[in-house]
Parts: sequence; C-alpha cells; structure tokens
Amino acid sequence: MGPVSPLIAPLLEQPILFAHRGGAAHGPENTLEAFRIGLSLGASGLESDIWVSKDNQAVLIHDDSFRTRFRRHKVADTMAADLPPEVPTLTDLYKAVGVDYDLSVDIKTPDAIDATVNAVRAASEQTGQDIVARTWLCHPDLDLVTSWRQRWSDVRLVHSTRVDTVQGGPERHASVLYERQIDAVNFRQGDWSGGLTTLYHRFGIYCFGWDAHLERVASELLHMGCDAIFSDHVDRMLSAKERVYRS
Repeated sequence: MGPVSPLIAPLLEQPILFAHRGGAAHGPENTLEAFRIGLSLGASGLESDIWVSKDNQAVLIHDDSFRTRFRRHKVADTMAADLPPEVPTLTDLYKAVGVDYDLSVDIKTPDAIDATVNAVRAASEQTGQDIVARTWLCHPDLDLVTSWRQRWSDVRLVHSTRVDTVQGGPERHASVLYERQIDAVNFRQGDWSGGLTTLYHRFGIYCFGWDAHLERVASELLHMGCDAIFSDHVDRMLSAKERVYRS
C-alpha cells in the first residue's frame, strides 16, 4: 500500500482492524466459524471476551454462562471438555485458525488472566512465533491492569474505559498510563478526536476505538490516527482503510 494519508499518523505502521467477537455481522459471535470468517474477509485482528473454565482453561464467550437445550450452565462450573462446540477455548482458536493475527481479549473475570497468559505463552512456544506481542489484554479497572504489569513485563495491556470517567482528565490519564507502562487506551468511537489521539501518542500510548460499526465512523477513527478499531463489520473496516490509507 502507498504512503499513509490519514490526518494524524498512527504509532503502528498499519492500524489493526479487529473483527469484534470474530465479526458478529458475518457469523455467530465468538464461535470458530465467526473467527474464520472474520480473518477470511481480511481482518488483521480478532476480538473476544474471556472467562475461565472449571479446569482453568481460557474460554471465548461474552457471558459467564451458556445455554444447552434445557438450562444455562456457568462456564466456571464446566470442564473445558464439556463445553458445547460453539463455545471454544483460546487453545481451540489457535488450533483452528493459527496465530497470524493480533488478538484483543476482554478479561471478564480476574480469575481468567493466568489461563489466558498461559495459553498465549504455550502457543508461542509451540509455533515459535511471538504471539505475546500481538495479544492485547483489556480491562476497565486500571489498578487491576497495573497489577498485571507488575507480574509480567512483556504482555500487551490495554485500559478500556470512557474519556469522561478518567480521573484528572485525559492528559493526567495518559501520564499515568505511561508511568505504569500500560500500552494502549481503548475508548468508544465517539470519545475520540484528533487532539486526543495526538495527546496519547505524545506519551507513546496506542489509541484503540471500539464500536466502529459504520464505515463513516471507521474512516473517521482511522483519519484521526487510531492505531486499532473494532467492528462487527469487517467489510466496512476494510473499505474505510482503503479510503483513508490510499496511495
């Protein structure tokens, strides 16, 4: 692709296009089918939520339970081998679609962090690829995210929040993220502006924008320098990138 043409250049060489829940507009969300479709359509990243099973496996599902024919079951009370086929583990994902993409995961319960990091490291060792550097661990509790940095120096950490809730305002927030070595901030699409991306970039913080389901919104986020965007619609993200990153 030709020279970058957004109004504000991202910190990443190319912005990441995350297929939200695998690309929920194209297949059943958080299923291997959706993840396969999202990548086949051209997404450079996948997004999912993670809970933990009874036997400490990282499970890709939005809610803390799943329904079978007769009742709901808690993921935490279920062995990974007893999960239905439409509820994969993180290890299942790697086996099904490989590892050549960025992965953003919302850690839905603190108990899931060890299972997640262990699965990522195991896949890195098995494939010989640095999957750790392409896995983004997200949570809205900044103190919790900071505690993960204190445990691991190499994982990618993201503070997912809203701009009107950050303490002390965006500049103070960017400074705190820098001091705590948090890699990225993830705001909803309507929170972002060119001035805000410039501010966070000045501190070396990557800017992620979620809820970019319209092509117009995705284009605006890329134009203002977001390093990653999230959408249910992979096709719309690709069209937006072609519009903004044109030769």
